[in-house]
Amino acid sequence: MNFLAHFYLSGTNESFILGNFLGDFVKGKKYQDYPEDIAQGILLHRSIDHYTDHHPVHRQSKRRLGERYGHYAGVAVDMFYDHLLAVNWDSYSSVSLRDYSQYVYGILQDRQALFPEKARYVLKYMAEQNWLYHYQQLEGIQRALGGISRRTSFTSGLERASLDLEAQFSEFQDDFNLFFPKIIYYTQTHFS
Repeated sequence: MNFLAHFYLSGTNESFILGNFLGDFVKGKKYQDYPEDIAQGILLHRSIDHYTDHHPVHRQSKRRLGERYGHYAGVAVDMFYDHLLAVNWDSYSSVSLRDYSQYVYGILQDRQALFPEKARYVLKYMAEQNWLYHYQQLEGIQRALGGISRRTSFTSGLERASLDLEAQFSEFQDDFNLFFPKIIYYTQTHFS
């Protein structure tokens, strides 16, 4: 799961939204440096990642990519799932994706003084370029994957991954439709 799914799985708990964002930037036991409610959001992020990485449907999605992306295949699938959530947003939320994106940015910007520098840097570009909203467009996912590819220390090939999403869209859509209700149930039963 990437940013949009992590935020969505936080429900209406603003501390979970904050922690779920910080989960990519706060490593090891550093989560203990945050207020308890935000620390729980960081742990929720880690739990979502663990559940996702070990779920058979997510693994099936990674296999669809073959060996083209090596250990970055999971990153590509996480982005694909964010795209599929954005494309199907109206099935999951009564709030428009545009409004939801602005709501999340507002929460994060109001508390960014708590963030490590790298998280503030990412938030700046996420909000300015409206990543969450643009995840619904294939071009938005392509830009995001290209940005990740430029930041990887090894050649990942992620800048081409949107071609796989386009070529196998219905298969990834089927995987997402199987997986996403399960992760919703998991987070609601373990973190509500």
